[in-house]
Amino acid sequence: MASGSRQRWVHWEPPGLEALAMDQKGYRRESFQSSTSDEDMLEIAGASLDFSMAEDDPPLDREMGGFSSYNGGGMNGTSTVMDFLEEPLPGVGTYEDFNTIDWVREKSRDRDRHREITSRSKESTWALIHSVSDAFSGWLLMLLIGLLAGSLAGLIDISAHWMTDLKEGVCLAGFWFNHEHCCWKSNTTFTDRDKCPEWKSWSQLILGHGEGAFAYILNYFMYVVWALLFSLLAVLLVKGFAPYACGSGIPEIKTILSGFIIRGYLGKWTLIIKTITLVLAVSSGLSLGKEGPLVHVACCCGNILCHLFTKYRKNEAKRREVLSAAAAAGVSVAFGAPIGGVLFSLEEVSYYFPLKTLWRSFFAALVAAFTLRSINPFGNSRLVLFYVEFHMPWHLLELVPFILLGIFGGLWGAFFIRSNIAWCRRRKTTKLGKYPVLEVFVVTAITAVLAFPNEYTRMSTSELISELFNDCGILDSSKLCEYVNDFNSTKGDDLPDRAAGPGVYTAMWQLALALIMKVFITIFTFGMKVPSGLFIPSMAVGAIAGRLLGVAMEQLAFYHHDWAIFSGWCSQGADCITPGLYAMVGAAACLGGVTRMTVSLVVIMFELTGGLEYIVPLMAAAMTSKWVADAIGREGIYDAHIRLNGYPFLEAKEEFSHKTLAMDVMRPRRNDPPLTVITQDSMTVEDVESIINETTYSGYPVVVSRESQRLVGFVLRRDLIISIENARKKQDGIVSTSVIYFTDHSPPLPPSSPSMLKLRSILDLSPFTVTDQTPMEIVVDIFRKLGLRQCLVTHNGKLLGIITKKDVLKHIAQLANQDPDSILFN
Repeated sequence: MASGSRQRWVHWEPPGLEALAMDQKGYRRESFQSSTSDEDMLEIAGASLDFSMAEDDPPLDREMGGFSSYNGGGMNGTSTVMDFLEEPLPGVGTYEDFNTIDWVREKSRDRDRHREITSRSKESTWALIHSVSDAFSGWLLMLLIGLLAGSLAGLIDISAHWMTDLKEGVCLAGFWFNHEHCCWKSNTTFTDRDKCPEWKSWSQLILGHGEGAFAYILNYFMYVVWALLFSLLAVLLVKGFAPYACGSGIPEIKTILSGFIIRGYLGKWTLIIKTITLVLAVSSGLSLGKEGPLVHVACCCGNILCHLFTKYRKNEAKRREVLSAAAAAGVSVAFGAPIGGVLFSLEEVSYYFPLKTLWRSFFAALVAAFTLRSINPFGNSRLVLFYVEFHMPWHLLELVPFILLGIFGGLWGAFFIRSNIAWCRRRKTTKLGKYPVLEVFVVTAITAVLAFPNEYTRMSTSELISELFNDCGILDSSKLCEYVNDFNSTKGDDLPDRAAGPGVYTAMWQLALALIMKVFITIFTFGMKVPSGLFIPSMAVGAIAGRLLGVAMEQLAFYHHDWAIFSGWCSQGADCITPGLYAMVGAAACLGGVTRMTVSLVVIMFELTGGLEYIVPLMAAAMTSKWVADAIGREGIYDAHIRLNGYPFLEAKEEFSHKTLAMDVMRPRRNDPPLTVITQDSMTVEDVESIINETTYSGYPVVVSRESQRLVGFVLRRDLIISIENARKKQDGIVSTSVIYFTDHSPPLPPSSPSMLKLRSILDLSPFTVTDQTPMEIVVDIFRKLGLRQCLVTHNGKLLGIITKKDVLKHIAQLANQDPDSILFN
């Protein structure tokens, strides 16, 4: 499908591609135009997608842009006889959709390319300039990714802020101003800064006044209507133009970075639609965030910009290094945390992260953060809405409530993962999944109806977190800061602990109700067919719980400052407890419980707050939440969604502790038909074509002869198809009876015999092999660390069988008492 055309909507899980129709055998002869671009859009005609793979990768005959039934036939060209494949053919060495890349081959090709450029650089000045530009291209690409990701993040922030306020009213000075910007030039007092005459609520605009029951009902109605309009527009755009734009995108990006290819997932249509619908989804007031999807947006930018540079366009492994750096830039602009972004990419999403990628990620994150800071989307010279600064130190005894928040975060994380996965599984397996628009409509309606009466759920989640993190000052007019003031004991800027006023108690009840709503509504929201991040809702749950605990501790210390636990450090009139700090620690605990991040989470949080002295509380809460959540279930939310959608992802963090051998896992098994092989110099074109038609494997071992089974190498099915087809078109005398040679030297042919076909150049002469007695823990380690697609099994030099990535994943699933067929998209 042309990359500019639209993607068609299918019944499609987030984004768990469910039933790729893969049952026709054989392939159709057509001119094969390959593209290695992940940007190409994927056309899915009507059915749902299923990554069913006959072998380690989906059989190429079924998704190969065209080959459906290939019957040989002949096509004698008029060109001169050539040693076929002296020049590389277009398509040879590339990959089809839903395939795993061969990391070893890609890295080897890049080393060869680099060697060639280095050797040529000594020959001429032009070659030297080319060598320098090749070395510099990586840094230039990072600069472009940072600039584009930062600009898009600024655009999303400004648009979402304006559209969120549009649900409540409009600015008469200019409809494009949000509430805060509208009141900047107003002459109102500081306490009435939200009630400036330029900003009109919908009831004031329509009825002329904003007081009374009817005005409240009208504002309520307009809030719900705008929320439904935004969310419906978002889901219809996703459904109509880019199905891959839904969800957070991080599970799929983890899978892509591990070497899997999902064409169109990082394409330009996905980027455009995700950027627009992310603004709409966030503005609708649904319980979701923009931070996860911003990682997807940044990776789309990285993938599209890769096409400007040949070395990244033509090498899938090099492209994945760029995508790792783009993910870092995405988190950098999401949280205003460049170092946290680099650590997030390293800890959470990247599969292969060499030192060079670390430096480039750092540079991309820096440029992205600088670009966002230049745009200044929130008008506060900060990169995020909820930047805070605390001044009071914490006391050692406060580690106890911090650890309690960590336990809460771990319990919430485990509960959320189980509930959300159960709901998403139900969506996949019942009729519910066939009505994505209706689902979004119902969830948005429920969210909006429940959210409006409570001011803490009515405001955007980022504003809520900002309010909860805030340390109450003298000028704060928020309900959370309505304490009984006694200014005689004020020392400088720091206010002492004070008795809570009626506003604080009202806020506590409203926050408790908001907590219950957020806990449950987020379960049903994450995974719908709109862009939805999980960072902000998780942080909101933790921040509410933390603020509640913080105020409780503050009041306990105020009324009982003579208790033994407070007497040493909390005297009367002192500012001992900072409730905003508890909110921050709670936010970190809940986010850690859901995602299982540790190091990157703590760094992101202290970059958010600028408080280095609060690292220990954050570390204590993050580690506690991880331990508690791991005790209940080992998987984080992204790993759970990877498993739910059946992506071929080998988790590097998990240990393989079973005592099985390679012979227990390899195929063929005892009662299976023998392994399909190709001989090096005795098979005709017709023999090879019949093997391709009768099997669905992604590649074939090449042996000396069927009797000896001595291994020569491994050849990919796709390369064979392309090479034979091109030989028929371009080489004289290639017919069905032509013998195929994989050897260096071919014997002289009698004059009457047809031309031979030499295909040694597409043969992998160094396939990875293990013996039948190799322990599976070593085999699994090899697959993880080298990114293999398949590994051949030998005994005394003779070929016995093959182990593919699919076999490894199925074996791990069986040993974990899971259904192996559910693991790998059957």
